[in-house]
Amino acid sequence: MKAEPRVVYSKSRVAARVAAMGRAISRDYARQDLDVVILIENAFIFGADLVRSIAVPVACHFVRAELRDIEMSGYARREVFFSRSPALKGRNVLLVDALLRTGVTLDFLAKRLQETLPRSLRIAVLINAPSERRVDLGPDYFGFVGASNQLVGYGLADRQGHYRNLGFVGSLKDSPSSRRGARGGKDTRARRRASGSR
Repeated sequence: MKAEPRVVYSKSRVAARVAAMGRAISRDYARQDLDVVILIENAFIFGADLVRSIAVPVACHFVRAELRDIEMSGYARREVFFSRSPALKGRNVLLVDALLRTGVTLDFLAKRLQETLPRSLRIAVLINAPSERRVDLGPDYFGFVGASNQLVGYGLADRQGHYRNLGFVGSLKDSPSSRRGARGGKDTRARRRASGSR
C-alpha cells in the first residue's frame, strides 16, 4: 500500500497560481507569439494547464531529460542528455518545468536553447526551491517557493513513478520546512534573455 501524501499545495491553490502565472505571461507577451518548451516528464500536467491559461498564440515543444552514468578516462560521471532541441531562432521562448531544485538540469537545457539564438528566453516553474540551488539560476515566473521535500502529485512522482495523477501537490516527508512556501509570483531579477530581446 502506497503512503498517503500530506497536502502541501491544494488543487484550488495550484489552479489559482497557474492562472495568475498565465495572466502575467500573457501581459508580458501581449500581441506576440510564444514558443513554450515543456520538460517531460515532471511538467506535462503543469505545462498543459499553464499553456491553456496563456492568452497569446502558443506553439508547444516537448523535451525529455535523461541522466546517464558514463565512464570517461577511467572515471565514472553522471551527465544529462536531452532529446533534440527545437529550432527557435528569433522566437520568444518560455522554458517550463514543474520543480526547480538544484538548477543543474534546467540551466544546461537553457544554455542549449540559447545556442539556437531565440529572441528571448524565460523560465517558468510551479515550485521554486532556491535553498537547494547549485547554480546561479532563477525562474522568471513561479507558483510557489519552498523546499522540495519529496514532493509528489500534479505531475511529480516518487522514484517508482507513482503519484503523478494526484490533483494536488503533496509531500511524502512530514517536516516543518515542507510547510513553508505560500509565496509566489514573478522574479524580475532572474531574466534570461537572448541578445537582441525586447
